[in-house]
Amino acid sequence: MELRFPEAETPEPEAMEAGRLLFAGQTEFVKGVVAMEGLPPADRMEICFAGRSNVGKSSLINALTGRKGLARASNTPGRTQEINFFTAGEIYVVDLPGYGFANAPLAVVEKWQRLLKQYLSGRQTLRRVFVLIDARHGAKAVDEEIMSLLDRSAVTFQVVMTKVDKLRGDTLQESLDKTRAALVKHPAAYPELILTSSEKGEGIPTLRAIIAGIS
Repeated sequence: MELRFPEAETPEPEAMEAGRLLFAGQTEFVKGVVAMEGLPPADRMEICFAGRSNVGKSSLINALTGRKGLARASNTPGRTQEINFFTAGEIYVVDLPGYGFANAPLAVVEKWQRLLKQYLSGRQTLRRVFVLIDARHGAKAVDEEIMSLLDRSAVTFQVVMTKVDKLRGDTLQESLDKTRAALVKHPAAYPELILTSSEKGEGIPTLRAIIAGIS
């Protein structure tokens, strides 16, 4: 049977160089947003990263940009409670609040989850959402909730498996198969998985090239 969600192939050298150049320039934190009216002007393409709390969004952004302290990483789930905007070349890179469990009062959790949904469904310059899934766990029900929201909003998303260095062989394959089975139900899903490790640098050049190729 044909596999619908293969792993992303290594891009051509020209694409790899475009990705390197995109993130080789100055990358800056723009602002953290807690309400829709605080969003920066929609004057350029945006890509964003979404994922469960503590899945590794901040670490991935730091690995992409080569700046360890750009996005704040924490072992405390739910630390990122804002939509954080960064510039990379001529695009915005957006770090969304973690969804699912968070170490915060319920009212705070509900407020930023509502903001997340408003942003995903209403930002015209958003070209692709990268949904991060921890390779140690595979896709969970809370991941599928976000995928369903993206389906309804007609926003294309692509799954990035994080922390693949923690698994190998059959264990990694089982996680990938679990995630692929979940993706089959979501028409907005892009058909390739990106396997990454922020710690080891695995898959980072491929992800850069894919982002650079989005128009």
